[in-house]
Amino acid sequence: MAIEKIYWDSDAFLGWIQNEEHKADKCGGVLDKAERGEILIVTSALSLAEVLWMRGGPKVPKEKARIVQNFFRRSYIRVHNVTRKISEEAQILVWDHSIKPKDAIHIATAMHLNIHVVETFDQNLIGKSGRLCGTFINIREPHAAVQTSLRFDAQGALH
Repeated sequence: MAIEKIYWDSDAFLGWIQNEEHKADKCGGVLDKAERGEILIVTSALSLAEVLWMRGGPKVPKEKARIVQNFFRRSYIRVHNVTRKISEEAQILVWDHSIKPKDAIHIATAMHLNIHVVETFDQNLIGKSGRLCGTFINIREPHAAVQTSLRFDAQGALH
């Protein structure tokens, strides 16, 4: 069975790392599923730096460096490098969809990796959810997916 991949942008990670009200609980549910091996969280290498200081928020102090670095080394988090191809796809997202450049890197990385769920707390980015450059991307706040009920057809086969 394939493990579901979910893309997190820096805002989702920072919500957890800074234990932000209304964010940490939502992130915790996703992280619990990841720890159980039910999902894999993917992000851009950009997140490693961006997570330290988001616009309008407090800077993560250097005293937390080891905590932040070790967090991104967890087995259920995959960090993908920013490549020229991803950066060029991000340019198209900026030009055609008015997505901010750093956010465009995140969306382009998810698209490059064929990940269709991007989780963030950025309401402007959530508003861009839908078809982007010919690919459907569901941009939403983090939440632990619930298992759907099992369905059987008339012959008893599982669907």
